[in-house]
Amino acid sequence: MMRKYYLFFVVVIIGTSVKAQDFHLSQYDAAPLFLNPALVGQFEGKYRVHGHYRTQWGSVSSKSFKTAAISFDMPFDKFAFGAQVLNRRAGAGDYNDLGILLNGGYSFTFDKQETHKLSLGVQAGVIQKSINYGNLYFESQYTTNNGGTFDQSLPTGEDFGKNNFWIPDVNAGFVYYYGKDQVRINPFVGASAFHLTQPKETFYTTDNKLPMRYLAHAGAKVNLSEKIQFMPKVLWMRQRNAQEINYGLMVHYHLSGAGVIILLGPTLRSSDAFIIEGGAKFGNYEAKVSYDFNTSSLSDFSDGKGGFEISLTYIPRIFKPNPIQNCPRI
Repeated sequence: MMRKYYLFFVVVIIGTSVKAQDFHLSQYDAAPLFLNPALVGQFEGKYRVHGHYRTQWGSVSSKSFKTAAISFDMPFDKFAFGAQVLNRRAGAGDYNDLGILLNGGYSFTFDKQETHKLSLGVQAGVIQKSINYGNLYFESQYTTNNGGTFDQSLPTGEDFGKNNFWIPDVNAGFVYYYGKDQVRINPFVGASAFHLTQPKETFYTTDNKLPMRYLAHAGAKVNLSEKIQFMPKVLWMRQRNAQEINYGLMVHYHLSGAGVIILLGPTLRSSDAFIIEGGAKFGNYEAKVSYDFNTSSLSDFSDGKGGFEISLTYIPRIFKPNPIQNCPRI
C-alpha cells in the first residue's frame, strides 16, 4: 500500500520539478507526428489517420499513467499538412498534459533519379497542464488513528499555486531516406527538436522553463526475400539530464495471396524495459500492440510489469495502374 502513496508524491514532483521530462511511447514510429514533424505526409496514400493509446504503472499506482493521441495528415504535391492532439494523464493527482499542434512540411529530392529524399517539418501549437491537488495525500494528513492512515480532511500544510496553465510550443525536424525501388537496403535517418522556444512552465511563480528535447532516429528496410523484410532501428532521445536509447528489430512477413503483412519484433529500451511488439497490415489499415516488461529498479515494486500500448493507422491508398513492384511487395 505504501508504494502507491509513494507514487502520489512522484506525481507532484513530475508536475512541479524543474527536471520534469516529456512522456514517451514504445511504438514511437507508429505515431509519426509524435516522433518527428518532418514525417508529415510521408506515406503513399490520400491521407493518414492515426490513433494511439498507452497505459503504464498500473501495478504501482492506484491510477495508471495514460497517453492517448490522434493525428491527421495529408500530402499536397511537395507540401504536407497535419494536426495532432496528444493527452497524457498521470497518477492520483490527475496530472494532465494536453498538446494541440498544427503541422506543416516540405519534401524534395536532390538527385536526377529522385531516389534521395529529404523532408523538413515544423509543428506549432499549445500545451495545457493541470493538476488536482484535492486528490493527493500529504505528510501532514497522516494520522495514527485506526492503525495509521491518511485523512484528507486534515490541513495539507502546503501553499499551492495555480492548478493549470497554457504555454506555446514549437517543434521542428528533418528526415532523409533512400527511396529507390528494387534494391536490397533502403536506409533512413532523421532528427527533431521539441520545445524550441523553451516556454516558462510552472504551477508557481518560479522562472522554470520547459527544457528542449532532442531526438535522433535511424534504421533501414532490408529486403531479404519476396516474403521477408527486416527493419533494424534505433532511437536516441535526450531532455536535460534524462536520456533514452531504444534498439529494435521488426520483421515483416508477407502472407502469400492474403494481402496481409504480419509484423513482429523486440525492442530494448536501455536500462528501462524489454518490449515485444506485434501487429498486421491489411488493406488500408495497420494495427499494432506492444507490452513493456520493466527491467529498471522500479521492477522491485512493479514485479516486472510495465506498459500496454495499442495503435491503429488508416491510409486510403492511391490506385496506380502500372506500379513498380518493390521487393517484397507492399
